[in-house]
Amino acid sequence: MSQRMTMDEVLKEYGVPQVKLDIHAKRSELLALREKLMAIRDLSNGAEQGYLDIDCKLFIDVDDIDRYLSGELDTVGEIYAFPEDIKSYKENG
Repeated sequence: MSQRMTMDEVLKEYGVPQVKLDIHAKRSELLALREKLMAIRDLSNGAEQGYLDIDCKLFIDVDDIDRYLSGELDTVGEIYAFPEDIKSYKENG
């Protein structure tokens, strides 16, 4: 199971971040993703764990920031996940 880094760990490992970007999703989207990730575990009889691995770059420029701050944009940026982003790995044990 993955664990999130604490802010102390982030500061120690990487220094002070410029900005923290939160990821939000609809409940229905998360439940559908959870179902797909659990299917990996079920189909492998518990030998594998499903996870989402999105390989991306997010570019935010001054125009994006200005448009967001003015209310023209709902978000500063967006990251999309696709079926090929669902991966699995074998659990140790």
